[in-house]
Amino acid sequence: MKLSAPSRARYARQLVLPELGAAGQAKLAAARVLIVGLGGLGTPAARYLAGAGVGTLRLVDPDSVALDNLHRQILYGEDEVGKPKSKAAAAHLARVNPLIAIEATVAAFTPDNAADLFAGCTLAIDATDTFAARIALNRAAVAAGVPLIHGAAEGLEGQVTVFWPAAKPAAAPCYECLYPASGAVNGGCATRGVLGPVPGVIGTLQALEAIKLLAGIGDGLLGRLLRFDARTTEFCVSRILPDPSCAVCGGS
Repeated sequence: MKLSAPSRARYARQLVLPELGAAGQAKLAAARVLIVGLGGLGTPAARYLAGAGVGTLRLVDPDSVALDNLHRQILYGEDEVGKPKSKAAAAHLARVNPLIAIEATVAAFTPDNAADLFAGCTLAIDATDTFAARIALNRAAVAAGVPLIHGAAEGLEGQVTVFWPAAKPAAAPCYECLYPASGAVNGGCATRGVLGPVPGVIGTLQALEAIKLLAGIGDGLLGRLLRFDARTTEFCVSRILPDPSCAVCGGS
């Protein structure tokens, strides 16, 4: 894919990076990324992926903007309270980067629409906040064989990793290798609270991992779980392994 003159001007600071260059930028332009959840994680992730020039962003969220979202969900303003998040996010991102395509779906991600929403996608961002949505998203990503960049944030803590059992040469776990559906318990920011910048950190890291995977840059978090503690401003990375008894990926 040949980059246009407007693209070269817009992405000039990325094109000079030896790790990326024109070839990497073209890979970003050719990609379609599914972002499920346009809240505290999904909004910074979407903003940075749009800015980076990912060719198509498919945004999925069933909810509307609420006043108590605004301290952490960076794509919305008070005048958008009550509007569907995916539509409001799409409008904002179109202003950020008119060179990319944005697809907005106002719906919950479920096993029934999973195949349609994954169709043609290069990778997926898990920016959801319930175990039911995470499990459905994980199973769809495993079935599609594409990377799933998982993020979670609550209180003053967050985590991010890449699930991709189909990765070669070294297989990585899926979400249910770590969190089997039988043990799932819902929590969430509504009951436990969250400090606004914490999901911002995690969502930004999700965007970074996506860009690295799409462009083939560096070493990512495949098979590694990064935890962030805002109390101490410390990051901890631990190795995570596939579970041979996993009902979803079978340890690949």
